[in-house]
Amino acid sequence: MTRLLPGERIDDLQRSSLHIIQNPEKFCFGMDAVLLSGFVRVKHKERVTDLCSGSGIIPLLLSAKTRAGSITAVEIQQDMADMAERSVELNGLEERIRVICADLRDGRSAGRSGTQDVVTCNPPYMAAGEGIPNPESAVAIARHELCCTLEDVVRESARLLRNGGRVSFVYRPHRLAELMTLLRSYGLAPKRMKLVYPYVDREANMVLLEASKGGGSFLKVEAPIIVFREPGVYTDEIREIYGY
Repeated sequence: MTRLLPGERIDDLQRSSLHIIQNPEKFCFGMDAVLLSGFVRVKHKERVTDLCSGSGIIPLLLSAKTRAGSITAVEIQQDMADMAERSVELNGLEERIRVICADLRDGRSAGRSGTQDVVTCNPPYMAAGEGIPNPESAVAIARHELCCTLEDVVRESARLLRNGGRVSFVYRPHRLAELMTLLRSYGLAPKRMKLVYPYVDREANMVLLEASKGGGSFLKVEAPIIVFREPGVYTDEIREIYGY
């Protein structure tokens, strides 16, 4: 029987009979994680590491959407890592998903250098001093650069990837230039980009970006994603990504 702590619940992911343990008082996954899981490309038997993994939502979704050989979830917060590990056990995915509680700034704690084919990351969007951190620490760590910066994440991605490996981010458009500059400085070439718009007539509020280690300068800007056709009604593309 699955062990639940006070405040936790089991949510149905509505894909491949997957479920996830979450605590609304701490942090629940959002659309950004789901969009990233639909954007990232993972080939048969490739090795994947998800940084800043939180509740483990991206590894869980990738286990259903891809034929990855192994998926490692790296999360700094012990309680979130424990929650992710119990979700892995709940779904019987112990042979495919491994959860590591580690500080990605510690060098090799997240895994050996040059061993991963794919890295994914939904990093904290807000720089130190930007906005007002949520008093609930799990939410603050997920949204603000309190435990790692964007450069920390990019540097660790470059270290983990083999030559030719790929990293995919979901991020905010207002920091896109900063992200691209950092990727280039660590030998990661932006290769694919997709903007996400809440409505067709609104500004983009998310960007999906893939970069390759040691790649060339060609960047493909793909067709955008529109989230809502009208208030409360998802577009067909969003419904497909969610698996409805």
